Amino acid sequence: MAFDVATVHLDEFTHGDAAARDAFVRTLGDSLVETGFVKVDGHRVTRQDVDAAYVAARDLFALPAEAKAAYVMPKGAGGYTPFGTEHAKDSEAIDLKEFWHVHQDVPEDHPLFATYGANVFPDEVPHFRPAMMRLYRDLEDAAQTLLEAIAVYLDLPERDLADMVVDGRSVLRVIHYPPLREANVPGAVRAAAHEDINLITLLPAATEAGLELLDRDGTWHPVDGLEGEIVVDAGDMLSRHVNLKIPSTTHRVVNPKTDDLPRYSMPFFCHPRPDVVLDAPASLVGDDEKHFPPTTADDFLNQRLAEIGLT
Repeated sequence: MAFDVATVHLDEFTHGDAAARDAFVRTLGDSLVETGFVKVDGHRVTRQDVDAAYVAARDLFALPAEAKAAYVMPKGAGGYTPFGTEHAKDSEAIDLKEFWHVHQDVPEDHPLFATYGANVFPDEVPHFRPAMMRLYRDLEDAAQTLLEAIAVYLDLPERDLADMVVDGRSVLRVIHYPPLREANVPGAVRAAAHEDINLITLLPAATEAGLELLDRDGTWHPVDGLEGEIVVDAGDMLSRHVNLKIPSTTHRVVNPKTDDLPRYSMPFFCHPRPDVVLDAPASLVGDDEKHFPPTTADDFLNQRLAEIGLT
């Protein structure tokens, strides 16, 4: 049987009749269970906004190294993370990338402002902030809707998962993979095999191919989305919270065959608020073993950030 990551249309869940919603939920959930990934169309993330974000990303990473270095923040926070900082869990080789984090933006009088702090944006690229915040909010909105559908698939209350991420610690990671002729390390790849930390990840189409997933039988498959599609995968927080009913899936970004191609991508890592407890609901345990003890999203995140070199 041919390997297939299903495509769903988000407007069938948000505006469809009961039959369309049921079909959406079933296809979405089954694809996540079987492959760990699903492709999403019919959302409100426009091509124009994605294109504007990629223009801003190219302008940002084209800045001189000393200009970008001025925006290096504590590891795992907002701002710039230089090339060669991050590595996959259990991997000694660095990933061949540099990136910028745009995190949750809350007002100064918000209870979580002291935890998140203010976002950092590059003065040299004034169009970076509006482009990224527009994309952040639209992806955040889509993520909540997808979490509603996942909850329905699991027979949980519809807002059970989505409420976890309201004002959550979600991050839009703007990534630049330089051409290999400029940045190559023996034995290293653009992003080594890993599972995402968060609940779900939403990835607008990258500028070049390279994303691959590992199927349940141990075979790698390319999984790049078409223009306009958002590729979605399940992360470790979701897998943990739902008692492995939806497993997280190993994926990677492989090196291109030529040494002159840069790659840009913008994954949105959807996170709960720091105090949210990851603990499988009783209905998802039943007579099965409960696979994980309770933990807060903050504790789990900090543990995983340490494992990948970001603390």
